[in-house]
Amino acid sequence: MEEVDVLIVGGGLVGASLAIALDASGLRVALAEAAPPKVDAQPSYDERNLALARASVNALDALGIWSHCAAHATPIRKIHVSRKGEFGVVRIDASRHGVDCFGATLPARELGNGLLTRLDACKGLIRLAPARLTVIAQADDAVVTTLATAEGERGLRTRLLVGADGTNSFVRDALGIDAETRDYAQTAFVTTVTAERTIDSAFERFTATGPVALLPLTQGRAGVVLTVPTPDAARVTALDDAGFIGLLHERFGWRLGRLSKPGKRVSYPLRRLLAHRIVAPRAVLVGNAAQTLHPIGAQGFNLGLRDALTLAELLVEAKGDCGDPALLAEYAQRRREDREGTAAQSDALARWTANESPPLKLLRSFGLLALDRLPPLQAALARRGMGFRGRVPKLALGELR
Repeated sequence: MEEVDVLIVGGGLVGASLAIALDASGLRVALAEAAPPKVDAQPSYDERNLALARASVNALDALGIWSHCAAHATPIRKIHVSRKGEFGVVRIDASRHGVDCFGATLPARELGNGLLTRLDACKGLIRLAPARLTVIAQADDAVVTTLATAEGERGLRTRLLVGADGTNSFVRDALGIDAETRDYAQTAFVTTVTAERTIDSAFERFTATGPVALLPLTQGRAGVVLTVPTPDAARVTALDDAGFIGLLHERFGWRLGRLSKPGKRVSYPLRRLLAHRIVAPRAVLVGNAAQTLHPIGAQGFNLGLRDALTLAELLVEAKGDCGDPALLAEYAQRRREDREGTAAQSDALARWTANESPPLKLLRSFGLLALDRLPPLQAALARRGMGFRGRVPKLALGELR
């Protein structure tokens, strides 16, 4: 039976990033992905437009990925946060915080293309695609796995099994790791539009029926995430382009002038998942397999990437048994503050910003005003938004190292 040091199950944005981070580490690494190795076949390389934190851009640059997709990225230099019908507004300008930008927006499909190009340059990586994990069995010094491939079943022994296989993780379930879930009863619609006025900020607009985000993209386009109550999702799906634009104006307003030319619309239900633990004997979880967040604040991929970077850093530094219990315990410890803090913030924002209680509406407006007017509060918010929370992986530090 073939043996590897690390088997990564899931070749999406986080799993592929981890494989690249381990390139040239001297470890024997295998990457198993259920979809064929083509950008149009990989479910996570979809229509979303990612808001990449500065820490994520730093890491993608250090890993040799950014050069393959930077031409499609747009710097985030300003952030504008508001709540419909309330007076509080937060305006954050990168120049006031000593940086040229807070990060960048990038279509997920373009990041996927960049990852696939960089994966092609990995010299020692074993790529198995399409390959679906079907059996996991614990041995004394390894995890024994069975993969279903186009050529039939394939057995693989690995010192460390990494579950990067998304929200409905087979690895997490097979390891017996329970997870807390919450259905937000919301559905997110993702598309792009053209704005009449130049979009020079990333906008987050809270409303009673869910948040709306508009992100600056190249060629004068704006990425849209429009959240609606799930019972209303069928009606919104049935809207023609004019009806959808009308709904977007109703929720977002006219700050950018008339919005037009909506692109392809896709939708997905929103729920939170938080694994009760992210390590098991000779196994770890990263990305959406470990935690799936509400898209508010755009922290999902950024948090998952920091999972991958932290794990890669530990594996490269250890130069020993990849499944050593002490190494896995250190991974869990390093990820605790960032993971728990970001997940709690995302969940609180999703619920707090939709609450229509009159006292809370007043408190919320004053809270946004405080974030706008008090530099220390805004600086802390900006730093966290850039991905610098807890023990930051070295590759993500960039010029802060």
